[in-house]
Amino acid sequence: MATILLAAGLVACAKEKPAGPTTTAAASGAPKTVRDFFPIKVGDATVRMQLAVRSEEMQRGLMDRRDLGRDDGMIFVYDKVQQMTFWMRNTPTPLDIGFFTSDGTLVEVLAMHPFDENTVASHSKELRFALETNQGWYRANGIKPGAKLDVRALAGALRARGFKAEKFGL
Repeated sequence: MATILLAAGLVACAKEKPAGPTTTAAASGAPKTVRDFFPIKVGDATVRMQLAVRSEEMQRGLMDRRDLGRDDGMIFVYDKVQQMTFWMRNTPTPLDIGFFTSDGTLVEVLAMHPFDENTVASHSKELRFALETNQGWYRANGIKPGAKLDVRALAGALRARGFKAEKFGL
């Protein structure tokens, strides 16, 4: 998975400490982890998403992963609106990254190539979520800028992970 890269003049994503789990665990027991998948819609398609919320989860991303299923992905959830930069250090799977605003609107999709350590930066500075999928997933599913991420389902997944969704604008 792509790892967050700090670049001068950009918001230092990796230095931010996303909120930790709340004191109340998910109703079904202990909170889920970054390894758990949550089915969440983007437009008319469903992605089985893993949630990268904590700094160390974001830094690790999909590094060394070769097992990403056709409709699997990882969403990076930020507690502040910002511009985002990613890279593909130690990431063997070609990916696309979609950048979303706080209301779940897809703004842009960019390709990322295996092991490429050059930064991939969003054009927008008003982003809250970034969703990495297998390269070509957005195109194959007809998902274009303007499509909506199901933020209610994302909020539920955050709660299942033990986080307060409100901390992330949901």
